[in-house]
Amino acid sequence: MTALRKRPNSALLVVDVQNAVVERAYERNAVVANIGHLVGRARREGVPVVWIQHTEDHLPRGSDAWRIVPELTPDDAEPRVEKRYGDAFEETALEAVLSDLGVGRVVVVGAQTDQCIRSTLHGALFRGYDAILVSDAHTTEDATKWGAPPPDQVIAHTNLYWKHETAPGRTGGTASTAKVDFGPTN
Repeated sequence: MTALRKRPNSALLVVDVQNAVVERAYERNAVVANIGHLVGRARREGVPVVWIQHTEDHLPRGSDAWRIVPELTPDDAEPRVEKRYGDAFEETALEAVLSDLGVGRVVVVGAQTDQCIRSTLHGALFRGYDAILVSDAHTTEDATKWGAPPPDQVIAHTNLYWKHETAPGRTGGTASTAKVDFGPTN
């Protein structure tokens, strides 16, 4: 149940599935395939797909590194949101895009689990959205040389704690690709 009462729709947020972001990601091909499956399903069910792309000095807008991976093709009518921070809502048009679509529930997929995915999930919940993480459709690269756990453990831990995440009038949660429900929140 979203805190955004007059926004009963769901949207699929595809976060940072860009060439340079996922080139060394854990189980990249399987995750991208799951995302592709969800994009196709969302389109068939009339659920908005919103594409989010990170931009910064080493990931300049328009570069090959910045582009969405070739396995996924955004439709020209689907919204695209550029961001400079981990939270896809921070200083972007995402809130306005979702409001215009009547969205109060987001289904989140993409990369990097321990950065932009977590930040966007928390940002959504904080702003009143229900936020579902697709447990087998997010990934991260190996950051063990900087002291992080291995990628499979980062993903498992994020799935574990987000499965039970709540806030007043809002819910988090996880679902596998096969069990995602794009149904209305009300």
